[in-house]
Amino acid sequence: MKELIRKDEFGVFVDNKDVARVDSLFVAKFFGKNHNKVVRDIENLDCSEEFNIANFGVITYTDSRGRKQKAYAMTRDGFVFLAMGYRGKKAAYFKELYIKRFNEMESFISTLVTARKDFPLLTENIKLLHDNPKPYHFSNECDMINKLVTGMNTKKFREIHGIRKGESIRPHLTAEQLELMEKLQKCDVGLLVAFPDYEQRKRHLEWYISQIQKKSSVNSISMGNTIVQS
Repeated sequence: MKELIRKDEFGVFVDNKDVARVDSLFVAKFFGKNHNKVVRDIENLDCSEEFNIANFGVITYTDSRGRKQKAYAMTRDGFVFLAMGYRGKKAAYFKELYIKRFNEMESFISTLVTARKDFPLLTENIKLLHDNPKPYHFSNECDMINKLVTGMNTKKFREIHGIRKGESIRPHLTAEQLELMEKLQKCDVGLLVAFPDYEQRKRHLEWYISQIQKKSSVNSISMGNTIVQS
């Protein structure tokens, strides 16, 4: 199963259909169970075939003896259905931990999808500025936003994070960086029409970032004062 966002320390990842999933190997590890037992538990679940197909995907892994073995990549619903049968304080703790992680990942996916959907609006406005737009017209604009968000150009970011040329860097951004990218893309959609000059747009976006940071700083101080007073 292809991973859009790689597995984290709990085995939670995002597949290429923007669905958060968890690897059964990690579930077995954290719940202190034999993986073969977890696989049997999944295969013996009393659920419909439709639910099974939608929430449990067969994957393979290589064991310590070099053999290909079966595992499962399950969705949040699949995990909850499986984990309902696991009892005890330790199991309860890990159920809460995984549900929290799924919530965080799904929030991250939502931001990722929004950024992806906004990008065509940016490219359409670039086309309005140029009768015969060249590839660099698009790459320069994207690179400007990426640099404002990450502090480096796209090429350098790919090198540092081992991302192949042509692959999106978005799955490798933090939730905060994705949120900022989303805001800058929306802002730049308007700026492309109002300010055809590249440097002017860049200065406006830099100012916009400074205002966001200033507001965030004020909110942090205000929150800190509230905590102290209470």
